[in-house]
Amino acid sequence: MRFIHAADLHIDSPLQGLDGYEGAPVERLRGATRQALVALVDLALERTVDLVLLAGDVYDGNWVDFRTGLFFREQMLRLTRAGTRVFVVKGNHDAASQITRQLPPIDGVHEFSSSRSETVDLPELGVAIHGRSFPNRAVPEDLVPSYPAPVPGRFNIGLLHTSLTGREGHDPYAPTSVDALADKGYDYFALGHVHAREVVQESAPRIVFPGNLQGRHARETGPKGCELVTVEGATLVSAEFLALDVVRWHQLHLDASALDGLDALARCFRTQAAALAEGTRDRLHALRVLLHGESPLHRIEAGQPGTLAAAIQAAALDLDDAEVWIEEVRLDLRSPMDRAAVAARTDAVGEVVRLVDALASDEAQLAAWFRARLSELGTLPGAMAGADPAQLDAAAIRALLADAEATVLARLSDTQPGGGA
Repeated sequence: MRFIHAADLHIDSPLQGLDGYEGAPVERLRGATRQALVALVDLALERTVDLVLLAGDVYDGNWVDFRTGLFFREQMLRLTRAGTRVFVVKGNHDAASQITRQLPPIDGVHEFSSSRSETVDLPELGVAIHGRSFPNRAVPEDLVPSYPAPVPGRFNIGLLHTSLTGREGHDPYAPTSVDALADKGYDYFALGHVHAREVVQESAPRIVFPGNLQGRHARETGPKGCELVTVEGATLVSAEFLALDVVRWHQLHLDASALDGLDALARCFRTQAAALAEGTRDRLHALRVLLHGESPLHRIEAGQPGTLAAAIQAAALDLDDAEVWIEEVRLDLRSPMDRAAVAARTDAVGEVVRLVDALASDEAQLAAWFRARLSELGTLPGAMAGADPAQLDAAAIRALLADAEATVLARLSDTQPGGGA
């Protein structure tokens, strides 16, 4: 007997804000959740899988229209017509109270009740599946105590949408513990809700979050997919993770300390981006690039803001064997200088450095100065128009101050004979 365990499909997740990215492959990104499900169904048919278990959040919320439900139904029919049965529990995003539109049920697709836990016994496969759907978006209680006892002589699977003991970035829904799961006497717990893959426990029972099927933004990085599990008799003999994502998100950290110009930046980026895409050239790679360190690049950016992002985007176009889209370039750079020597100067350059050092040495003074300058501005600059300055911490304010210093010093250098700080 072979089954697939997947979760958190979030079909037609809206991926808001993409229109604000010039050149973004918007349609491809928005279609990624659908194409990942198609890949899952293709895999199930190719491997002659007996069961597909979906541990919640098939949908991202109430459908905008029926096309979302019809697409899912079409894919389920592909499975059931081939003899593959599907078992689903609803999670917080697609709870019984969340999805208001309805389509006819599908023979061979079992959706577990939201009012009680239940068991489906499949003696022909030697497996029993236990589960319960979320009745509402927020489920604060532990559902595990209500799950039925294991069926003797079967490979018992618990299908559960849960935060377990809590995971960063995920609401604490249907909380429970590893001990509570183990006490049920099942062989496998197929979990959902947490978007990062995690093998919580290897055996007795095996407890797994497969992660979501398709990453949706730059915080959901790395391979995404499903678990493929093989059982012989009542014994698990193999379990493997298979990547099914069609868009893979990355956060690429580039240390600019050794980079002295745009050519060096481009070479460094191409090398590391190509390494990320190695062996996975059949998908789009979406990169958030974080450029950090003490580097002359800071002065280049200060002299002409946007130069470094444009250089990285240009370098991405030069990658022949990988399809890469730059989602964003974030900078945390400092200009190399002997601050003590520059601060000792009696000209405007020295005055700027002394002012910055004085402000940065006292968090309260820095915050007060920052708020005062913002009040003088009235309307925030375009890059900060959507931000709440009151929420910025001292580190963020210092980074803005460093950028401002670099910009002023670059302009002062341009006005002085010989230039340079």
